[in-house]
Amino acid sequence: VVGQSVSDVIRVSNPKVAEMEKLLENIFRSVNIALVNELAQLCDRMGGINIWEVVDAAASKPFGFMPFYPGPGIGGHCILIDPYYLEWLAKAYDFQTNFISLAAEVNENMPFYVRNMVQRELSFRPVSFKKAKILILGVAFKKDVDDTRHSPALKVMELLLRDGATNISYSDPYVPTVHVDGRDFKSVKLTPKLMKSMDCILITTDHSSYDYESVVKHSKCIVDARNATRHVKNGREKIVLLGDGK
Repeated sequence: VVGQSVSDVIRVSNPKVAEMEKLLENIFRSVNIALVNELAQLCDRMGGINIWEVVDAAASKPFGFMPFYPGPGIGGHCILIDPYYLEWLAKAYDFQTNFISLAAEVNENMPFYVRNMVQRELSFRPVSFKKAKILILGVAFKKDVDDTRHSPALKVMELLLRDGATNISYSDPYVPTVHVDGRDFKSVKLTPKLMKSMDCILITTDHSSYDYESVVKHSKCIVDARNATRHVKNGREKIVLLGDGK
């Protein structure tokens, strides 16, 4: 059946090898994303070091390096789940997947870090956190899809709500509705008027359809957890970028 849908089929000796290959593939990504997520936090702590520039510089090496980038966390049904599945399976063989489990923990803590970024930036604004108008751009777990399974954006929303934020809305062209922390939300249309009314805009999913020039132009403050605004030249003083070392 597989051979009818793909041009090349890589055959292995048995189903266990095939399953472990899939786990390796997903956990490889989890571990490397965790590495840059941790380094992003370190760059913010140290100051003066932009993790995105660091990764791009390292990626100029023609061999031995594969670029991964930080973000608000990981989602979906594979990369987030597989490390915990393997951790559970390994225990049946009296084996602890310490390194893999630690990486998964780093990734799962990223929504908390992004929540703290939003709260910190709002503390500099003439509005209380509870009354601040916060707009979240993108709730899918990755760009240009409608899949919200284990989306870190939804976790950030949940954390903000539980901390007392009362004016949260979101805009996502792929996801018309979401249910977060016992509440239903509908995607709002992204307009200049809406953006101007917000105290903070948080970019959690970097959909290609967003006009980031317009977002920056019409916003007061942007927390960018995806480096989605990297090509925007004007108004950069409004942008707080995850891992930019500022």
